[in-house]
Amino acid sequence: MKRPSSKIREEIAKLQDQLKQAETREAERIGRIALRAGLGEIEIDETALQVAFENIAKHFRGGQGATTRVATDKKDAGGGSIGASSTTVGTGAGQGSAGEA
Repeated sequence: MKRPSSKIREEIAKLQDQLKQAETREAERIGRIALRAGLGEIEIDETALQVAFENIAKHFRGGQGATTRVATDKKDAGGGSIGASSTTVGTGAGQGSAGEA
């Protein structure tokens, strides 16, 4: 069944709105986490910060990179240790793709 182009445009507009809302929620979530971590108080170049975030994303996707170990004392519901996690944080022109914006 063929749909008129006006219906397709309406669907695209709705999807674009949904995408914008999802991106806003994600940005607010990441922003809250960054503020709790103290990034709001640090003078840092946006390019260096983006490279650091790219390295963090790479780490959590299973990539390689320099790591900083962050130990946790929390326990899960079963009484076992959640364990230590490692977070990739790197800055500098030699890491990542600093030219991307």
